[in-house]
Amino acid sequence: MAVPKKKTSKGKRNQRHATWKAKARVAAQKAMSLGKAVLSGRAQGFVYPMPEEAETEE
Repeated sequence: MAVPKKKTSKGKRNQRHATWKAKARVAAQKAMSLGKAVLSGRAQGFVYPMPEEAETEE
């Protein structure tokens, strides 16, 4: 027979939400850092396509 589960405490819920938001914050910070590096040309080890005009300027 089905039995109702115990209610999760507010502290446990807040702890889970804090962990989830911290992971999102770190991911957003990494994405912003990578975007800035690519735009400034400082990205190393990151391959992305160059426009055709840039390759045939010689």
